This record gives sequence, C-alpha cells and structure tokens, in this order.
Amino acid sequence: MNETAEKTATIAPSADVDDRATIGVGARIWHLAQVREDAVVGAGSILGRGAYVGPGVVLGENCKVQNHALLYEPAVLEDGVFVGPAVVFTNDVWPRAINPDGSLKDAHDWTAVGVTVRHGASIGARSVCIAPVTIGRWALVAAGSVVTKDVPDFALVAGVPARRLGWVSEAGIRLEDAGDGLLRCPATGALYWEEDGALVPIGARADGAPAS
Repeated sequence: MNETAEKTATIAPSADVDDRATIGVGARIWHLAQVREDAVVGAGSILGRGAYVGPGVVLGENCKVQNHALLYEPAVLEDGVFVGPAVVFTNDVWPRAINPDGSLKDAHDWTAVGVTVRHGASIGARSVCIAPVTIGRWALVAAGSVVTKDVPDFALVAGVPARRLGWVSEAGIRLEDAGDGLLRCPATGALYWEEDGALVPIGARADGAPAS
C-alpha cells in the first residue's frame, strides 16, 4: 500500500486490506471490508461495512460503495460512482463449481468478465449486475434491479431484467417534459434532448453553468 495514502486514509482495524492494494489519499474503509490484492481504491472513496473489492478491481476517485456490496474482478468503477447496499457485480457467464469430470474448478478453468460503471452512475440497493455489462455515465439503476445488458448514459432502469423507464440528470432526478422535444431537470433546470435512443445535454443550467 502507498505509504502516503496509508497515513492519510482511514482504515478500520477490522478491515482486511491487502498490502498489494493501492489506497488513495483520503479514502475511508470501514469495519470488516475486504480489499484484495492489486485492487485500487481511489482518493476520497468510501467502502462501507462488509464491502468486498476483488483482486484487481479498480475504483476511481470519490466513489461510495455501501455496506456488504460485492465487487468481483475485473470490475471497473470510474470517478463518482455510487454502489448501494448489498449490490453484487458478477464475473462468470457460465458459473460452475466443478468441471465435467468432477474436479474442482480453479482460476485457470474460466475467464472472468467484468462490470464497468461510468462516471457518476448509481446502482441502487440489492441490484445485481450480470457481467459483462457497462453502466453509462450518470445512469441510475433502481433498487432491486437485475441488469443484463448495457445501460445508456443518463438512463433510469428498473426491473428484472432491468429496462429503461426514463432519463435522469447529473443530479439523479428524473427528467420532465419541457415541451418542444426537450427534457428538463426539475432540480437544476438543465435541458436535454433525446436522439436515437441517447440523451444529449444542451444549453446551460438555470444557474448559468454549462451543461456537461
């Protein structure tokens, strides 16, 4: 672990952080969380009680991984990702404990596939993301969903399997019809329009800041 980060990160005594993991400055790792070898926890990120971060899993900066979430390798989270309590990221398309000859499978008997979560996206409590799958920027996966296919940027998805119900803004608020084919965030006033199944931010926010 990076010595500077080790001195400035908060790591609960009961957490299990492998010496080969990289922990960013200001990260907080709470009770009974486990961070495996070669994993990366970015600066400012938080791991809740009992969270699991598998070998080589990468968390960007300022991520929040809530209690008992399980992030199996080779998951990648970009900056600012929220992962709710008891969320599971899988990594095996055809899971089996044994081979056809009855021998116990090991790491050489299967190829891990991962979940990728783009900048600012949120995964609600007890959702399951079935790898390989990508959750787009600022997307919102409702609690209890099972994600089996890629989620577009800004999409609100829910259900089993998860389907798109609408769009959300960077603030995580469902967009409203603003007329003339536009959608508006009721929290920020940011405007968007939909084109070919994708959401495009346009114009400027109500406070004058540029849209992302």
